[in-house]
Amino acid sequence: MSKALILLSFFACVAAAAAAAAAQAAQQDGPKPIGTFERWTAYSYAENGQPVCYVAAAPAKSDGKYTKRGDVFMLITHRPSQKSLDVVSFVAGYPFKPESQAELTVGKDKFMLFVKEERAWAPDDKADSTIVRGTSSRGTATVDHFSLKGFARAYDAINKACKVKR
Repeated sequence: MSKALILLSFFACVAAAAAAAAAQAAQQDGPKPIGTFERWTAYSYAENGQPVCYVAAAPAKSDGKYTKRGDVFMLITHRPSQKSLDVVSFVAGYPFKPESQAELTVGKDKFMLFVKEERAWAPDDKADSTIVRGTSSRGTATVDHFSLKGFARAYDAINKACKVKR
């Protein structure tokens, strides 16, 4: 085998190893599941070298006369390096009607969420069930029902992962 062919094979192996290492590093930077607790899953990842932890759940039930809708999630996020804890947000699966609000109902309490594009944000709360009502940019009203079964254990898992003392 010629030296040129040996060097070419060597550099091909090095390039393949570097590509595999880069792919593995990219996967490591993305959210990693901590655990699934009934309806809720806990995740963590690094953002600018700092831990971010969140819990997420899909709705147990959705109502509305929509024809097309993306993924829908409720999230509670900790960014301890920014002293940002318990940030409640909602991914609607459609763009909200501009300059509208979404309504978050937790038990008997109601909170108005501010919206931007497909997201809505609200304060933290822990009740037995959560309902989010919103209107798409096309005027379609939707209601999403979230179960909080498993929420407390998932929440405890992100507290532990992000070293949040309660």
